[in-house]
Amino acid sequence: MAGKMIVANILHRPIRTIVSILAVAIEVGMVLLVVGMTNGMLHEGAKRVEGVGADVMVQPPGASFFLGLTVAPMPLKLADRLKEVGHVQAVAPVLLHFNTTNGLNLMYGIDMASFDSVSGGFVYYEGGPLQHPDDILVDDWYAKANKVELGQTLNLINHDFHVAGIVEHGKGARIFILLQTMEDLMGAHDKASIFFVKCTDPGYTDDVVDSFQSLLPKYQIMPVRQYMSMMTSNSLPALTDFVRAMIGVAVAIGFLVIFLGMYTTITERTREIGILKSLGASKTYIIQAILEEAALLGAAGIVAGCIGTIVARRLVMIYFPTISVDPLDGVWVLRATLLAIAGTLVGAFYPALRAAQLDPVDALAYE
Repeated sequence: MAGKMIVANILHRPIRTIVSILAVAIEVGMVLLVVGMTNGMLHEGAKRVEGVGADVMVQPPGASFFLGLTVAPMPLKLADRLKEVGHVQAVAPVLLHFNTTNGLNLMYGIDMASFDSVSGGFVYYEGGPLQHPDDILVDDWYAKANKVELGQTLNLINHDFHVAGIVEHGKGARIFILLQTMEDLMGAHDKASIFFVKCTDPGYTDDVVDSFQSLLPKYQIMPVRQYMSMMTSNSLPALTDFVRAMIGVAVAIGFLVIFLGMYTTITERTREIGILKSLGASKTYIIQAILEEAALLGAAGIVAGCIGTIVARRLVMIYFPTISVDPLDGVWVLRATLLAIAGTLVGAFYPALRAAQLDPVDALAYE
């Protein structure tokens, strides 16, 4: 009987019911999408660094964990000293720059010969390597997202470039120009932001790192595998705080909409509640009925939120291919579910308590 009454109450005001479900769905969707995009950005960035093919990364003292924010104080000639260390096969100096045209993308200024020695070379879908100072390479994801074609002119860093090739994604950056050109544009002559080092055998990585640390004690030197393991939101306090803030906003939205919806429901059903109480319904029964109704709305919102997140992820991947969103994570689905349920029940508790405390005589006389 109680179940039928709850379903009837939900169906009686379809618009409000839909709004309440959407509020919970948005709450769940925001949590899952923010986490998916945050982790996707970190994981995809780490995979691209791994795709360079290096075993060791050498950065200047005080370098940022985010490669694109690293300045360029290292002298380029330092590459020669690194090559002299035992078990070093190749060293590729790279000058980094964050490009904000057509989105936020990392640009690499590279020496083609050394970069190919470390990475094994690009896979060209169209065109060929960098040959002239104004040449530029873009990866296939960047080309798709920005409708870039071979031979097109791109204006980046206030400079016109000729698209010489479109390459397979995954080699560190999405945009590549010649090292000399990047030096001229940034005013950082004979400087490098990072050195990618390839060992003669991956098994010598730790030995090479030890040798580099003895040679350059103040520099940041780490194996690429260590960098991969560090690319999580837990390793970045600021990013963790951002995720928590977004989750807090999402929970607040769900809580307020459910609270408003259930409070309005109680006001509209004052007479019905009076009838129930006059028939002997206890306070516990009234509270339980209202909380069960809220829980049902919350459950529908959770399902809608998960489905909506899957759809949103696919749309992002189709229309914004350079933005990476991780698939739904079981742990975060559980967390989002618990947050949504908690927010829904807390939001409905005060209206339920108010309904349980109504005097039957006053409720029956309510207009």
